[in-house]
Amino acid sequence: MRTAVGLLILVWLTTQALAYAEVIVIKSAPPPPVSVVVVGRAPYPGYVWRPGYYRGLNGRYVWVAGAWVRPPRYGMVWVPPLWRKGPNGFIFVAGRWR
Repeated sequence: MRTAVGLLILVWLTTQALAYAEVIVIKSAPPPPVSVVVVGRAPYPGYVWRPGYYRGLNGRYVWVAGAWVRPPRYGMVWVPPLWRKGPNGFIFVAGRWR
């Protein structure tokens, strides 16, 4: 019984991880340069600025504006998303907390 429950939990965790996995490939030119903005003070203590970035949508680049966000845990740092050159175009690597 324990093995069956453990196996079900493992399958569930795997499917949850795959649900969040996202690969966006754009076969055109690289994304435009990132917009430069003036960032003021944080609205609340502990908030950090998450810079804007280009995201792929229907084969084109769409700008996602930056925002003040609160890290999930104290001391975490935002690693911004990026685009990497792949064999079939440019591949989006999502941002994450580290």
